[in-house]
Amino acid sequence: MTICVEQFDFGSHFEDKNKHSEDINELVLDGGFVQPKQDSNDAFVAPDINAFGHTFRNYDEESERQKGVEEFYRLQHINQTFNFVKKMREEYMKLDKAEMSIWECCELLNEVVDESDPDLDLPQIQHLLQSAEAIRKDYPNEDWLHLTALIHDLGKILLLPKFGELPQWAVVGDTFPLGCAFDEANIHHKYFKDNPDIKYPEYNTKNGIYNEGCGLDNVMMSWGHDDYMCMVAKENGSTLPKAGLFIIRYHSFYPLHKENAYTHLMNEEDCENLKWLHVFNKYDLYSKSKVHVDVDEVKPYYLSLIEKVRLNSDESDECCLCNTNIYELAFFFSLSFCFFSFHCVSMCGTYFLLVLVLQYFPAKLKW
Repeated sequence: MTICVEQFDFGSHFEDKNKHSEDINELVLDGGFVQPKQDSNDAFVAPDINAFGHTFRNYDEESERQKGVEEFYRLQHINQTFNFVKKMREEYMKLDKAEMSIWECCELLNEVVDESDPDLDLPQIQHLLQSAEAIRKDYPNEDWLHLTALIHDLGKILLLPKFGELPQWAVVGDTFPLGCAFDEANIHHKYFKDNPDIKYPEYNTKNGIYNEGCGLDNVMMSWGHDDYMCMVAKENGSTLPKAGLFIIRYHSFYPLHKENAYTHLMNEEDCENLKWLHVFNKYDLYSKSKVHVDVDEVKPYYLSLIEKVRLNSDESDECCLCNTNIYELAFFFSLSFCFFSFHCVSMCGTYFLLVLVLQYFPAKLKW
């Protein structure tokens, strides 16, 4: 039996969509990306205001929640140091806190609310599903992007007792590089004056300890759910495209993808992946609302992504027992929401185990 892992062809995707964009009533965006025009009945339309009636990422609006958000960033900017992040990475690289599936982790986020977020105060599982469902509307064929949206914030389990019960400032909020000067594009930049790293001259130049164009993978980012989830994905052998891993690690790096700060540290691959992050950010940010996603209704679809059926015997696309096309079998079982079966449809009376091959992740991950 051969396990087949289908990798997404980014180049051909952009070429084909741009080639036919006029024919299929789509809008070509900067960077060569395409999404349905906003007058489409099915397209996701970004709202003008957040769940509290304010503009998105408005850190100046006077409210009790904003006071809490500012206090969060004061603590974050003081406590996130190069040595602190190094210590956290060493500790959590062990992946010895738990062993569970992606969906089990999603359900844990029912207990988590992000105090740094000025736009939403719902449990985080709602935010994950809101983002993923919004992306599905505009990019129905890019299932890797749907899955990336579903898991991008799973690292927030660091707030829970079993995973260290870290303070909010060590888990959520905008991220930024350590080991170089704190750019003024960072939210509430004034509080960095009390960060101990200010005392080290080597950390306070534009490049700091890095070489220009070194690549973001070589940069120490502030510790939080982004870096942790990317670490979990890589160490568990995820086959998500590099763009998916880039989105996970840098989706909170707003100084970069919103303000164009720190671009001098990027390499060519970062620049390409940043295009996907710009696409993703629209759905991550503007899908936040008080409208709840019905978890039970959408759960089967996301389980089918996590546990995607692929079977190939003797280099054939047919079941070796009943000669049924394996993709038709996968469709049949996804419709029935049945992931394990000893039936190969009733075309033949032979029983066999329909093997599940996890395309992007193993069944159980170490966390």
